[in-house]
Amino acid sequence: MDTDRIEGALKRIESAMERIATARETAAPQGQLTGGPAGGSARVVELVNTHEKLREQVAESLREIDDLIGKLEE
Repeated sequence: MDTDRIEGALKRIESAMERIATARETAAPQGQLTGGPAGGSARVVELVNTHEKLREQVAESLREIDDLIGKLEE
């Protein structure tokens, strides 16, 4: 894969992650993620935890890709 294509893909992934984080931050205070006062907050916590786990997995994958690219460039 061409280095420019890889860099472009990584930038798009990072941009998408930023948009997700921004949407999460703006939606939660407005009550868009809560279905009701009782069960809604538990669902939001679950979604936040899932989001953070996915974010960590993506970050680790990006580090692995970066390492592989570095090895290929040597």
